[in-house]
Amino acid sequence: MEAKIARIEDYPQKFLSRVPELEERIGYCFQNKLLLLAALTHSSFSNEKRNHIYYEHNERLEFLGDSVLSFVVSGHIFSDHKTFQEGALTKLRAASVSAEALFEYAESISLGDYMLLNHGLVETGGRHQKNVLADCFEAIIAALFLDGGREAAEAFILRFVPDRLHRLLSGGRLRDDDFKSLLQEKVQTSPGERVEYRLVRESGPDHRKEFEVEARLNSNLIGKGKGRSKREAEQEAARVALQTWFGEHE
Repeated sequence: MEAKIARIEDYPQKFLSRVPELEERIGYCFQNKLLLLAALTHSSFSNEKRNHIYYEHNERLEFLGDSVLSFVVSGHIFSDHKTFQEGALTKLRAASVSAEALFEYAESISLGDYMLLNHGLVETGGRHQKNVLADCFEAIIAALFLDGGREAAEAFILRFVPDRLHRLLSGGRLRDDDFKSLLQEKVQTSPGERVEYRLVRESGPDHRKEFEVEARLNSNLIGKGKGRSKREAEQEAARVALQTWFGEHE
């Protein structure tokens, strides 16, 4: 005998009672509640109950949500950073849709507290596991897209992404070469422009050296940076130039 497909009333009452609270956190009220319930259901719970009732889990939704997320973030970065070339855009998108980023977004709305997991996963801290939360966040995006269209999904995604981008760009948390690359790509939009990095000071004992570097655009000073290595100082000088001279990341 095949397991019947779960209806809303088949879900645990305690789980259902918290759905309105989550909808408030998401900022959207679902017309088809089963989409949201599926997005919140981990495969561990579904597999545990499959002999009696089939609870749709979030893996298929995760697949769709990943594509919707990438599309929305790509469009946002493309529009918001008009001088950035493909390499810089790719780096920004990767930093916005990574598992670490999705985990951060999910934790900010306590998404794990609303998920349906089996007992074993709950006991091992599943409600705060990076991959579990990242996958669920993508499934929520898919549920929003299917229930409310692109606008609903986009509004939800853009509650999180711009702030993370700002922090990444202004706080030096991208990979080591990103700020120099971003500055170079920005400068290359104007033919004949050239950035140089000049070491202006080196101090301290050999085991605690400090370097000070100036970033110059056609001999004009556009940023200064200090670091424990020349590369670190150049990176900081490029970041300062992007933030203060160009005003791109204020």
